[in-house]
Amino acid sequence: MNVKTIRQDFPILRTGIIYFDNAASSLTPEPVLEKMMEFYHEYRANVERGVHRLSQKAGEEYANARSKVADLIHVKPEEVIMTKNTTEGINTVASGLAWQKGDRVVVTNIEHHSNLIVWLRLKKRYGVDVEVVRANSEGIFDVADFERAIDDRTKLVTVTHASNVLGAITPVAEIAAIAHERDALMLVDGAQSVPHIPLDVREIGCDFLAFSGHKMCGPTGIGVLYMREDLLDEVEPLCIGGGTIKDVGLDYYQLAQGPHRFEAGTPPIAEAIGLGAAVDYLQGIGMDAIRAHEARLIMKMYNEMVAIPKVTVYGPEPQRRVGILSFNIEGLNPHEVALALDVTAKIMIRSGAHCTLPLMKDVIRHPAGTVRASTYLYNTGEEVDKFLEGISELSASLT
Repeated sequence: MNVKTIRQDFPILRTGIIYFDNAASSLTPEPVLEKMMEFYHEYRANVERGVHRLSQKAGEEYANARSKVADLIHVKPEEVIMTKNTTEGINTVASGLAWQKGDRVVVTNIEHHSNLIVWLRLKKRYGVDVEVVRANSEGIFDVADFERAIDDRTKLVTVTHASNVLGAITPVAEIAAIAHERDALMLVDGAQSVPHIPLDVREIGCDFLAFSGHKMCGPTGIGVLYMREDLLDEVEPLCIGGGTIKDVGLDYYQLAQGPHRFEAGTPPIAEAIGLGAAVDYLQGIGMDAIRAHEARLIMKMYNEMVAIPKVTVYGPEPQRRVGILSFNIEGLNPHEVALALDVTAKIMIRSGAHCTLPLMKDVIRHPAGTVRASTYLYNTGEEVDKFLEGISELSASLT
């Protein structure tokens, strides 16, 4: 993996910034932007709306993007639904299943708000019971807790694959097996895993998987919901209209089959094509290589951060996490740390609650939030050194 060559595809890095905000949104390489501009320059037309050559070409490229995503996560193309982001995918599942009072949803206390408040709304609307499985202080779960929490009334188990704060990797395959033993469905929030680690839906055994394009070198406004093929006709779409129907009369309608029933109206065509190009880009480098590169960076970052005075690092050992490291410096607000690193060293990191207030209150017990550094394929060991130097200087300034 030639990081120096990879970095040439990201012109913004030539400005001297160090971008460690990848858990929020990754940078987008030139090949992805060029593929999107190809659509606008050469075959700008709507998909599935015409027989002329431009529409046919646009439709072909849109379908190709779906197939590329399917190949990345090892599923059938017809199981790939294009959404605008992870949140829309999760909401599609939440709104589309037939809920009854007394049904149970099992979630965890480390979830992003998008994989928590939708289920709390079901509780409010339909009387659905929401059971919370709690992680330890490092974000690690005891699988036996899921054995106890998932029962015959459980309709859905929904967990993050990797915490967007602690980086901790959840044993989703083991949890899915428990869920299926109780005839419950399994939804995985893959926003922080799909961009960073090799992932095979067949090995996980989940029924739904949601993730976003903008965290994996793709554009904003495009995401994916994997839905197991036999569930496509059982889940009610979040939105219906043009493109979702098989037949319509003045007093009836019949929805199309497959992923099209979930993709109402004109889709984000350029963004979907860009997502396909992002998958090509990542596949060309290799997900195993990306995972190994990030593991080296986060190992270095973690091992040196825990030795810096006044710094508290949250989450598990590096071997049990993706490339995310959250921390605090005693005596400084998280936003003060992030601003100082930007001003003094042009280092971009995230600060605050990271859309995980229950995690901050229940696990980290630091309501003000944390500072979060997150790595990706274009980051280097030298950048990690500069980041560590900046943290050391901030810590020393407080003595």
